[in-house]
Amino acid sequence: MPMTKFVRNHSDESTERGFQFEFFCDRCGSGYRSPFKASATGVAKEALDAASGLLGGIFGRAAELGDRVHSAAWERAHDQAFNEAAEEARPHFKQCPRCSSWVCVDSCWNTKRGLCKECAPDLGVEMSAAQASRSVEEVWAHAKMSEEDKKLSEGNWRETIVASCPECGKPLATNAKFCPECGAALKKAAHCTECGVKLQPGTKFCPECGARQ
Repeated sequence: MPMTKFVRNHSDESTERGFQFEFFCDRCGSGYRSPFKASATGVAKEALDAASGLLGGIFGRAAELGDRVHSAAWERAHDQAFNEAAEEARPHFKQCPRCSSWVCVDSCWNTKRGLCKECAPDLGVEMSAAQASRSVEEVWAHAKMSEEDKKLSEGNWRETIVASCPECGKPLATNAKFCPECGAALKKAAHCTECGVKLQPGTKFCPECGARQ
């Protein structure tokens, strides 16, 4: 019999009565269990044990001999059963050439890259996870903001926010619409005379329709 090739991602569930093996993914832990294969020597040993217990004598000596024969025969049958189970499980797993992990084809193998998903993650999954993580961070950051700071939404901070009043020069502590010192309007919204799009102060041509302002 040729040498038995074994893999690390398996567990041996065999007993005296028969053989069964489990092969699992190094990454996610899911896997496959081979069908139970009865051991002929295990069944014969049980019969001899029963006979020796009832009658003794010649059957008792036969049972002792059966133990020695059973041991060698069981090991051979075990190796053969393992080889067969490993071959059946092989199509369901791939070994990553980068980290040498055995991973399941269904969930943890990146076919496009030829690597496991630990070494070559699915970019779409990673992007979605990154967006979700970023959203959670923003929720927590927003929850910690004061009501005044919450006014600094994206729509606000894309506008030009002045640090001091252009009329009286008073420093501004908040993103106010009017100067708290002199009452001057700080946000003079301008709109295109043609298409009505909102314009930044000092705009000479509309960035939307090109009309001169």
